[in-house]
Amino acid sequence: MSVSVFDLFKIGIGPSSSHTVGPMIAARQFACLLRDTAGLAAVHHVSVELFGSLSATGVGHGTHTAVMLGLAGHEPDQIDPDHIATAIADIRARQTLALLGTHPVPFVEKEHLLFRRKSLPLHPNGMAFHAFDAEGREIAQREYYSVGGGFVVDASGERVLNPAFQDADAEGHARGLPHPFRTGAELLAQCRATGLTPAQLMAANEEHWRSAPEVRRRLMAIWRTMAGAVQRGCASTGELPGPMHVRRRAAELHHKLSRSPEASLRDPLSMLDWVNLYAMAVNEENAAGGRVVTAPTNGAAGVIPAVLHYYVNFVPGAHDDGIASFLLTAGAIGIIYKENASLSGAEVGCQGEVGVACSMAAGALAAVMGGTPEQIENAAEIGMEHNLGMTCDPVGGLVQIPCIERNAMGAIKAINAARMALRGDGTHVVSLDKVIKTMMQTGADMKVKYKETSRGGLAVNVVEC
Repeated sequence: MSVSVFDLFKIGIGPSSSHTVGPMIAARQFACLLRDTAGLAAVHHVSVELFGSLSATGVGHGTHTAVMLGLAGHEPDQIDPDHIATAIADIRARQTLALLGTHPVPFVEKEHLLFRRKSLPLHPNGMAFHAFDAEGREIAQREYYSVGGGFVVDASGERVLNPAFQDADAEGHARGLPHPFRTGAELLAQCRATGLTPAQLMAANEEHWRSAPEVRRRLMAIWRTMAGAVQRGCASTGELPGPMHVRRRAAELHHKLSRSPEASLRDPLSMLDWVNLYAMAVNEENAAGGRVVTAPTNGAAGVIPAVLHYYVNFVPGAHDDGIASFLLTAGAIGIIYKENASLSGAEVGCQGEVGVACSMAAGALAAVMGGTPEQIENAAEIGMEHNLGMTCDPVGGLVQIPCIERNAMGAIKAINAARMALRGDGTHVVSLDKVIKTMMQTGADMKVKYKETSRGGLAVNVVEC
């Protein structure tokens, strides 16, 4: 199944694409399966087992609530974040969950939602769903894996589409593309053969599935959602959820920067403060369970919006066509990572999240600043090369420390990577494909305690509360 730019950029809720968005999609998929096979009326109760990383950091990442919401029929891109607390409180108070919002079944978390330390075979983020009839007989069972970035596969490795997708989209995913590529080398070869930029290639591929106006509409909707996350983050104060009482900083930083714009004239590096602000605002929203764009994960959701805001606000001549080209180019790079490596912190550490986002943003920025395909590929390579080995060690299992600041650092690295590449002619020793292969090998060598389990690194050296 081919990957679309809109598979990589999903509108959803925080705090995690692999631990929140993916499990919600999987849970809803299981409920839809019950409806379409045995029928919801035949279901007396359901149970869910969370394995591996989903078990280790599931509570801090909201996996348990995501599963309940998904079974109740909610979708990550449709649910109102402000209504989540009420919906979960109602399930807990009634000890009843309405499958797909229509068929009530008993649901007590400590009995029907179980955390297993071991991992299932295919991926650290495994889930097992079970349904039983009134006599206690199991009438359905399915395993799903949340493999990063909100992507979900079943036990056979086949991708599970969000049930909300239209049939036309599902059919379109199965058709061939005019400009297929799986590697950086193939992308560059397509550009040389056609004379098209990576963004133009991606646009042509997307238009194989849907009209050009629809592609543009969806891209701008992604941008508006990213901008909305920045705006909400800059306006929200108080503490983030959880026992660490982490204070939201974006609003205060925004106030300071807005109050003294003359500082920009004295300090040429004040632009970095704004990029830091954009990234932190998004990731504070994500940590609070707000509306963000998976880019390509929620844990890395602030990098691409921050660099795109840098383009819009600091690059002369920025325009909507540039925004669309930025997202399409970032999508092309993200597809190469998705096809050849991993977007999952539980599988390869944070190099697969912030590292990939940095690489995508670097290549995209190089593109909208006039880079050649070779310079774009070089920028993407630099962005990952200097994130190799980054661990995923969230303190308290929450997407807060070090995740929020790490996004700001990833955005700054991306801007620098683009500028370095644009100062060269596109030739370089280490290719994007080689650095992606190295990233995957490094992730395989990384100890499990550094891969989103909160059993190593900062997670064990920082007191939670």
